[in-house]
Amino acid sequence: MKIMIIEDEPVIREQLVETLEKWGYEVIALEDFHQVLQAFLTENPHLVLLDINLPAFDGYYWCSRIREVSKAPIMFLSSRTTPMDMVMSMNMGGDDFIAKPFYEEVLIAKIKALLRRTYSYSETSPNIIEHDGVVLNLNDGCIINGARKTELTKNEFKILKNLLQHKESIVSREKLMRSLWEDESFVDDNTLTVNITRIRKKLAEIGKENYITTIKGEGYIIK
Repeated sequence: MKIMIIEDEPVIREQLVETLEKWGYEVIALEDFHQVLQAFLTENPHLVLLDINLPAFDGYYWCSRIREVSKAPIMFLSSRTTPMDMVMSMNMGGDDFIAKPFYEEVLIAKIKALLRRTYSYSETSPNIIEHDGVVLNLNDGCIINGARKTELTKNEFKILKNLLQHKESIVSREKLMRSLWEDESFVDDNTLTVNITRIRKKLAEIGKENYITTIKGEGYIIK
């Protein structure tokens, strides 16, 4: 899961990076606070940690801009802890608020709870497969990247599931077709190509182009 940190105090920013990486999250820490929305759209994080006091525009402004394009959860971080600050944070589109200074355990617990509520799974859930930011929900056949989500057909789901289960290994076209035949989906070589093309298009729609690599003469791999 990818988390974006928008915090202008270097010491706190570095502390957050160290903490989140220790807990296994992919971290993007901004240092340019004039192109926040552009960075958000480029990185497409699963969650944003957002300070209120920032150079140029404050956290409330950037929260409202992000809300125009995304429903990704936003957690405000601030030493401003008046009831009005907390109310403003929620009114501008924030999902949670944590006061500085904070305990690492409390921060991580809040992040996990927010991710669980937003994406409807726990990190240990057997009902999802996650790799490089892409989450495949085994219950409904949807794929998620950050706040973007799209549905797969039955065959697309089976193919992507097979590739993810063997990530970083080449899966031959023959193996993929056999896995579909076992479920009575009688596909030929051309049908497999069409399904791979559709999966790639759907991955691109959620911001994951080139997620599946073709190994000529051998098959496909997710690296």
